Amino acid sequence: MDYTLTTRLAAEFIGTAIMVILGNGSVANVELGHTKGHGSDWALIAFGYGFGVMIPGLIFGSISANHINPAFTLGLAVSGLFPWSEVLPYIAVQFLGAFFGQAVVVATYKPYYDQTTDPERILGTFSTIDAAQSKLNGFINEFVGTFILIFGALGITKAPFFSDNLGTAHLGLGFLVLVLVASLGGATGPALNPARDLAPRLLHQLLPLKNKGKSQWDYSWVPVVAPILAGILAIFVYKSLFMLS
Repeated sequence: MDYTLTTRLAAEFIGTAIMVILGNGSVANVELGHTKGHGSDWALIAFGYGFGVMIPGLIFGSISANHINPAFTLGLAVSGLFPWSEVLPYIAVQFLGAFFGQAVVVATYKPYYDQTTDPERILGTFSTIDAAQSKLNGFINEFVGTFILIFGALGITKAPFFSDNLGTAHLGLGFLVLVLVASLGGATGPALNPARDLAPRLLHQLLPLKNKGKSQWDYSWVPVVAPILAGILAIFVYKSLFMLS
């Protein structure tokens, strides 16, 4: 079934919002003071983001293809697999969805933001920063993680094994995100998605939260540039090697 651009944009907005709500919501549950999940381990965050990608995929995969990531949208367009005329609308609603989703996280956890005194824990519920305070390390981790994510996402959704069942493909994609966060996420957060990092970081800058500290804009280009470059390369490589017909 063909859907109008307006319908697909609505799916991208809602899907990106759900991803951020479930993903950064799990981070907030772990990092903010006095929540029921405070002090839980990294596995909770990995599951939060894995299912945060899986659920929108199951809902919207057959409508908008569930990009919910500007790096994926741009990578597809550069390789001729997505129309350039729809790139800006897709990316715009992805950023708006991430901004809205983060606002929902703040609204649901506001009392716990007020009780948290560590600025980096607060920022971590919005956006990313390299744990070693290294832009180079952050870039490498974001690049490698995003390459695997987008190469894997294209492979999973295009694989003959899943060709008749996109729902199963999006289950696989959710587990791919889960294991990426579990295995490579300790360095940066991670973002793997420019909208997931930049839009919440902007909201962090704008909100008058107690003890929030700086938004660390000097690092903000890393989770934008690295995923975009990785996405372009990942789709080019997959298309060159495996989409020969």
